[in-house]
Amino acid sequence: MTVFSPRKHTGPLRPDGSAVRVLVVDDEGSPAELLSMALRYEGWEVRRVGVGVGDGAGAARAARDFRPDAVVLDMVPPDTDGRAVLGRLRRELPGVPVLFLVAKRAVGDRIAELTEGGDDFVIKPFGPEEVVARLRGLVRRSGAAPGRGESLLVVGDLVLDEDSHEVSRGGRAIHLTATEFALLRFLMRNPRRVLSKAQILDRVWSHGCGGRANVVELYVSYLRKKIDAGRPPMIHTRRGAGYLIRPGE
Repeated sequence: MTVFSPRKHTGPLRPDGSAVRVLVVDDEGSPAELLSMALRYEGWEVRRVGVGVGDGAGAARAARDFRPDAVVLDMVPPDTDGRAVLGRLRRELPGVPVLFLVAKRAVGDRIAELTEGGDDFVIKPFGPEEVVARLRGLVRRSGAAPGRGESLLVVGDLVLDEDSHEVSRGGRAIHLTATEFALLRFLMRNPRRVLSKAQILDRVWSHGCGGRANVVELYVSYLRKKIDAGRPPMIHTRRGAGYLIRPGE
């Protein structure tokens, strides 16, 4: 599992300069713990609460006490009515954006969930990077964190917008799949730094790929075909160590 070490604040800030607050409501243990660690690593103030059994009264109490700027809510915790939990949270936090964690099998329910008061969703199993990016967009649009251009990652002539999920190089748009986008985002958040396959698996695929290192090689090759084709290469391999991205030369 990834070890997140403290670093300088990079997360969104409230108008008063304090860290944006996120309430994580989940009852699945390790995935929620990993997500909370990733958010704290990015500079967010996080409180995690287990839903438990019933309609989420404990989550509502935590919301009342913590007064978060955004909520991450697992819609399918055991023995719990996710919509009832959402209703309680909405009464406590009118206008605060809610990001759902949705089981992949619940395809038919997603639209209903969003129209009943949610603002966005991420399909489980998820990578922490994707959840962090979605939350950045939600709190910025809600006004909790004024926009300061944090959504743009720039390495040389390569630009990635974490909010719109748009990528361009030299002004030319590049279409990426969701996984390619997540991999490129992780590389661009760590320019000139060699990232091992294990680190990439942990941050991009999380617990959902079975630890297969060859999937990293495969997706790096996909990225190279789209990012580096006909241009000075930006994605480099350090044999036996990993991969890094740096401006093309």
